[in-house]
Amino acid sequence: MTRRLKLSAQVVALAAVAGLLALLVWQLGHQHHAPRVGAVAPSFTLRRLEGSGTVSLSAYRGKAVVLNFWASWCNPCKSEAKVLQRDWTQYRDRVVFLGVDYHDLSSDARRFVDVHGLTFPMLDDGSGNVTHGKYGITQVPETFVVSRTGRIVAHLAGPITNPTFAAEFRSALAKAAA
Repeated sequence: MTRRLKLSAQVVALAAVAGLLALLVWQLGHQHHAPRVGAVAPSFTLRRLEGSGTVSLSAYRGKAVVLNFWASWCNPCKSEAKVLQRDWTQYRDRVVFLGVDYHDLSSDARRFVDVHGLTFPMLDDGSGNVTHGKYGITQVPETFVVSRTGRIVAHLAGPITNPTFAAEFRSALAKAAA
C-alpha cells in the first residue's frame, strides 16, 4: 500500500468518525424529554381509537386528568389495566382518564382494550407526535396526572401497580381531584 493511499484511507476513516460524532451530538440535542412536574401539560388532539372523532386535552381544562401511555405488547400495561379501570370507575365524576396507545396496529390496540374491559376514552397516536414529541415517552407504561389548572402533578415512568408508583399515583390522584 502506498503512503498516499494509506493517508487517504486514514482521512476517510477520520471523516466517518467525525460524521458519527456529529450525528450523536445532534441526536442528543434534539431528544424530546418528558415535561416536568409543575409544568403545564402539553396540549394535543388525537383521534379516538374506537368510534370516530378526536379528543383534545385542552377540552378538559378545569378537570383533573390521568393520561396513561400504553401498548398492547407491554406486560406491565396489561397488569395495570384493571387498576386503571377500577380507579376510573371510582373517580370518574372528578377525574378524566385518557389512554394513549403507543405504537400498535389499531387492531392490536382495540383487542387490548376489549380483553381488559377498558371503558375510559382511548386515543391513537399513530404519528408519535404526542408520545415522542410532546411527552418524550421512552417506555410504557408512563402515566401523567394533570391538575384542574392543566399543570402536571405527577409523572410515573413505570406501572402504577409497582408499590412505589402506586402510593405516588394515589397521592397525585387525590391531589388532582381535590
